[in-house]
Amino acid sequence: MAHTSPSRIALTQHDLQAAAHDGLITKAQADALWQRWSAPDDANAVTTPAALGGYRSGPTFGFTNVLYYFGGMVAIGAMSLFMTLGFEQMGAGGLLAIALAYLVACLKVADHFKARSLHVPAGLLATLAVVLVPLIVWCAQSLAGLWPPGGDARFSAYHMHVNWRWLTLEFATLAAGAVMLWRYRLPFMVMPLAVTVWYMSMDVANGLMQKDGFDWTFTRDVSLLFGIATCALAMWVDVRSRRSQDADARQDFAFWLYLYGAIMFWGGLSLRDSDNEWGKLAYCLINLALIFGGAVIGRRVFTVLGAFGVAGYLGYLSHRVFQDSLLFPFALTLLGLGFVWLGVWWQRHEAAIHARLQRFSPVR
Repeated sequence: MAHTSPSRIALTQHDLQAAAHDGLITKAQADALWQRWSAPDDANAVTTPAALGGYRSGPTFGFTNVLYYFGGMVAIGAMSLFMTLGFEQMGAGGLLAIALAYLVACLKVADHFKARSLHVPAGLLATLAVVLVPLIVWCAQSLAGLWPPGGDARFSAYHMHVNWRWLTLEFATLAAGAVMLWRYRLPFMVMPLAVTVWYMSMDVANGLMQKDGFDWTFTRDVSLLFGIATCALAMWVDVRSRRSQDADARQDFAFWLYLYGAIMFWGGLSLRDSDNEWGKLAYCLINLALIFGGAVIGRRVFTVLGAFGVAGYLGYLSHRVFQDSLLFPFALTLLGLGFVWLGVWWQRHEAAIHARLQRFSPVR
């Protein structure tokens, strides 16, 4: 006897959360669906982009994608980190011809893959095209005799030495990469742009220190400021992507900006040496804010770095301030259990908290 599927089934919020945990839908989709279904009679209910099509966070982990990314990163490294002196013996003219041929070929193959909805290999080939831009600019500057004197003029030093002379390569990479990103709309293409911003933070500091010589604290503070600016840009990109009605624009373009921005900011912050306990406590509180802020916006890099910062502060307390105290380990245990309880409470009320926060976010 044939069995027909029921036309109506009962779903709970736990069912949606379980589906998100299993990877069938995203966390944002689960929250949006529950918010929509829990208020079916609300005429003012807003259909969010997540409910319309979902915020695509990126490719899933699998053997095929491992092969894609491994092969792509080998090819990218070959034209960047692993560029050898033997390769440069061809001269700037020979390198320019090869780089331009590579770039055109990469973009053609990226078009081919994207037309067939193979977005991961298309993104890798388009990213390789962006990585070739610094080499092309270096060759053009060298042939035109416009390379500034002093410092290491070899392109192989670009990824190893900090020098203000690389700034022309970095500005050109950001400009060309932005144009190609607008053309192809593939999130992995943001990776070389984020790396370029990281390089630029060091090279800008090097350029500003030409008169007074190297100053470590100045370099550290420039990195911190670049990190803040990069995280702010990532948040702006993230908000625009999540609110977009275009399926191609509703991808995770902010991931790499968050990653490198957080590293620059946290690295600069952690290298600051405070000579008083209040400063060290402030460092711990900032890292606590990173932990909870990363959890709220769904960016693990902030949570992981914040956890490292708090662990470092607690290690300082245990080995320096309270090294002779018997109560400190007990107090620390209670603190840890308190965080566990907070996690349990958050898990139970997470959907309701997100629903309340969405009321304060502006509607497109």
